[in-house]
Amino acid sequence: MTYFFETYGCQMNIAESAAAEQTFIARGWTKAENPELADIIIINTCSVRATAENRIFGRLGYYDGLKKVRHCIQGAKAKSLPIAAEYVKDGPKPLTVVVMGCMAERLLKSMKRDYPVVDYVVGTYGKQRMGDIIDAVEAHKKPVDISEDPVYTFSSLSLEPGAFTAFVPIMNGCNNFCTYCIVPYVRGREVSRSVSEILAEIDSLSEKGVREITLLGQNVNSYRGKMTKDSPDTDEIIKFPELMQRIADHIKATNSPIGWVRFESSHPKDLSDELIDVIAKNPVLCHHVHLPVQHGSSKILKAMNRHYTREQYLDLVERIRNRIPDVSLTTDIMLGFPGETDEDVEEAVSLMKTVHYESAFMYYYNPREGTPAASMANQISMAEKKKRLQKIIDMQLVITQEEMEKRVGKTIKVLAESVSRDNKDELLGKTEQDERVAFKAPRSVIGKFVTVHLDSLNGNTFKGTVQEDIGE
Repeated sequence: MTYFFETYGCQMNIAESAAAEQTFIARGWTKAENPELADIIIINTCSVRATAENRIFGRLGYYDGLKKVRHCIQGAKAKSLPIAAEYVKDGPKPLTVVVMGCMAERLLKSMKRDYPVVDYVVGTYGKQRMGDIIDAVEAHKKPVDISEDPVYTFSSLSLEPGAFTAFVPIMNGCNNFCTYCIVPYVRGREVSRSVSEILAEIDSLSEKGVREITLLGQNVNSYRGKMTKDSPDTDEIIKFPELMQRIADHIKATNSPIGWVRFESSHPKDLSDELIDVIAKNPVLCHHVHLPVQHGSSKILKAMNRHYTREQYLDLVERIRNRIPDVSLTTDIMLGFPGETDEDVEEAVSLMKTVHYESAFMYYYNPREGTPAASMANQISMAEKKKRLQKIIDMQLVITQEEMEKRVGKTIKVLAESVSRDNKDELLGKTEQDERVAFKAPRSVIGKFVTVHLDSLNGNTFKGTVQEDIGE
């Protein structure tokens, strides 16, 4: 039997799809080449913006049509009509549609009623019931009830054959309640994975030859874990800086092939001087920090409930750069929040100019039902939001080029990732600062670290020359 995953949204969703996929693999299922050939389709959804949900609704409409076509073909086959042989070689397949993730949690009680094409709605706490769904599909039973146990379960990941990068979830949920954000409502309160589970997963990934891991959480800085899953409540709480140090020490002690450790997402209010020091003194921890600012105006930051001011954020940036001079900083920033004035926009612009981010994820405010900001006064028109957003996009494109041009002429460590689609004689790699590099090298070095001189910049991709004898 065959399965197909469609995943939308953040890296955490990607990680959770990979973990759910492991259940299918263990049961002997095969990944379908496309959804039209699958017995079951799992759509892992995002609720952060309305546009993400609208895309899911469109996909559900498509799968509703696909189900009806399969039903017609099955009826045609039963009547021995030629249409069955024309459309399906081995007979039509019934189709099971599963919706999981944040949108599923938000619409947990209404989705099946409003969208009959959906057979199963699997919310934040229902992922561990995927095996029950598989049982029902294999037995050709009607959909079984999937109850929600309000305990978040971390699962080990599956890897594509030959994969050498992986995500490692370390915590889930959020306690911050930014006024624009739906995540705390669909992901629930913060829960941290135990240190022993995290280290065991790193050991498993090391055995599979993984070279780079990214620690994931809605706010990794707020990690508060126990040593083991069953540690008594009285046991020591391990915070994020200590976890990072333990991971760095463990990788070194076990001679792991993992050469880079990244993390995201991080909240500025929780990024401590202790964490900055841990990153600075451990070479395996990448000198790349994604530090979402969301805005440059203290007035708007307060309305967003971000728990820091413009001045506090800039002070944090200065401390990071003083301790880690070669760090690259990226960010998320939002324009068009309710009550935002032209002066607030200029403060956002000036902050971006001051920090000089290497790149930024820039977006306009998108009201989410149930969040405080959705009912705030002085909502900004869509036309004005787009105008303000375009202003910072145009500016950031220039800054990104300036920051990348500063790195031309340097010799750096690069992880070779794949063959370039534009030039089959070149490989594409990633730098510690998460930049792209194209260079000539034998395909045998894919998945390995090489030393590359950055010769030039072509758009947002460096052109480089390997500086070591890597053979054929």
